[in-house]
Amino acid sequence: MEHKDHDERSRHASSFGAAATAYAEHRPDYAQAAVRWALEHAPGPRVLDLGAGTGKLTATLTALGIDVVAVEPDPSMLAELRRGLPAVRALAGSAESLPLPDGSVDAVLAGNAMHWFDMAVAGPEIARVLAPGGVLAGLWNLLDDRVEWVAGLARVSGEEAVGPRDTPARWRAATADLHLPRTATPVARFGSPEQAEFPHGQRRTADSLVATLATRAGMIVMPDREREVRSAEIRAHLAGRPETAEGEFTLPLLTGVLRVRRL
Repeated sequence: MEHKDHDERSRHASSFGAAATAYAEHRPDYAQAAVRWALEHAPGPRVLDLGAGTGKLTATLTALGIDVVAVEPDPSMLAELRRGLPAVRALAGSAESLPLPDGSVDAVLAGNAMHWFDMAVAGPEIARVLAPGGVLAGLWNLLDDRVEWVAGLARVSGEEAVGPRDTPARWRAATADLHLPRTATPVARFGSPEQAEFPHGQRRTADSLVATLATRAGMIVMPDREREVRSAEIRAHLAGRPETAEGEFTLPLLTGVLRVRRL
């Protein structure tokens, strides 16, 4: 069973390249207040966006004037990042094997990516590239299911589109302590993790929201016919709600941040 779970996780983790263009077009950016909080205690300005995908978090960082290097393992996602953000230094690599020197960054941020890392290997590697006192933080965009129609959307979409970290209560439980290493090496330790959430939103139409949900790993790997049925159910929900039946609307989001300091 454990081997099967590992294979399933690997299949999901490696699925995004097939939807790289759609991911770049439809996934949201991150709340700037969340990024500022993530970097609040960083000892310097050098930031690594790890598992950068097509550059959603990278773009938020550059908009804030932050010096960022991006690292991404998937060639298709990396190509989209380089196309969209040609001025950013973007490298092939992974959390488990970083193409950076020791102590070369003051913060490592990961947008909707840290849950894919093998922290037994990635923890010491991240500690290696972090300067003393450096910050490691994961950021996730969450559906704000305190809003009634969003809660209904989460139910209709199912676990494949709205997974265990995609609403605030689920995120708090799933990430409270799971993905940040307390101890990476005998000489590089991490402190206690902290969580915070920041209001965010994304302008969508019914069509573009369906397209956004289709970039979730569970939807990408779903058989075509099953994905079509699920998408039709989501469309029906949106068509039946006055908030989303016509034109553009704001999808209520929260950017959740989990941060820890290298001691």
